[in-house]
Amino acid sequence: MNPWRPATLAPAAAARLADELLANHWLLCTAESCTGGLIAATCTDLAGSSHWFERGFVTYSNAAKIELLGVEAQLIEQHGAVSEAVARAMAAGALAHSRAQVTIAVTGVAGPSGGTAEKPVGTVWLAWATPDSVTSELQHFSGDRADVRQATAQHALNRLTELIQRKTPS
Repeated sequence: MNPWRPATLAPAAAARLADELLANHWLLCTAESCTGGLIAATCTDLAGSSHWFERGFVTYSNAAKIELLGVEAQLIEQHGAVSEAVARAMAAGALAHSRAQVTIAVTGVAGPSGGTAEKPVGTVWLAWATPDSVTSELQHFSGDRADVRQATAQHALNRLTELIQRKTPS
């Protein structure tokens, strides 16, 4: 077993994020593809999460991204489901289809199959949206399917905490 994978890492990240969201009176919405709801599950594992977690979308298929989040089919056709454009559209779509003030969106290749030379296993696009901005970044995580999914959840939660801390005065 990979020593990075202890079950306590992502929940600790969710708890730090919860503190930031509560301090700002913000709600969170997730839009997940490659993690299949792992980020939402990690958040809602925390008691009291109903005070800051509004909803989650698991949009594993392209059709779900289009139907539930309003991602344009043309974006997926042009850039592929695992792309910056789609991650950003997912984050913005989650914001538009929820009552949340902030969203996390992830789309990637968790493996063990599905990777290409351009987008190998472990390639993940992440995006975070607020009403006034969308931030995105590309990550390449290593390990097996569980490692990639766990690393994605961990990074998504930690990075959102950092983004909120930068936007709000101390």
